[in-house]
Amino acid sequence: MPVTVLLVDDEPLVRTGLRAVLEAQPDIEVVGEAADGAAVIPLVRQLRPDVVAMDVRMPLLDGIEATRAVLRTVQDPPKILVVTTFENDEYVYEALRAGADGFLLKRARPAEIVHAVRLVAEGESLLFPAAVRQLAGEYGRRPGNAAARDALDRAALTDREADVLRLMARGLSNAEIAAELIVGAETVKSHVSSVLGKLGARDRTQAVITAYESGFVAPG
Repeated sequence: MPVTVLLVDDEPLVRTGLRAVLEAQPDIEVVGEAADGAAVIPLVRQLRPDVVAMDVRMPLLDGIEATRAVLRTVQDPPKILVVTTFENDEYVYEALRAGADGFLLKRARPAEIVHAVRLVAEGESLLFPAAVRQLAGEYGRRPGNAAARDALDRAALTDREADVLRLMARGLSNAEIAAELIVGAETVKSHVSSVLGKLGARDRTQAVITAYESGFVAPG
């Protein structure tokens, strides 16, 4: 089955370019488009895309609020890939904190766009881990982040789960974590699921954000 994608951007040229790149792949299908975040929820419910590629800044409802709305109201929500002009942008970090699974630069090369959609759809690795570390270092240490520290304390991770979270924060895939720890891939998958459950994280991106904001992992 192909990975299905919904494109959300107020610039028609951006949507056209993304559609052309993605539909050139045999395993990716663009199932719809929208010009603003306000149209996302009904389209997600109607089309059931695997991934929403969504502009972070739009006139009526931006990508941050649209991400929150989708995750709050849609059962079994899609993966959300924020599309942005600037990677070192507080809007991008807030979108990740709101529940987005990764971000994509509008100037990205076609191969990078395709890779990002596939990686986010699979959910077994962190997209652009170095950029996430940079964002966490710049925007992640705030007084309100006591919630992240509390979440980590409540999680009471085992030593092995803590090791897995550190490796997730480095951007390693499940297969790479298995090789690093010399364990089976299914064992790693089980540990990742346990970490996400204990942290109350939707996916590994949210778990890694918590790891940085709590101070469990140092950015950089």
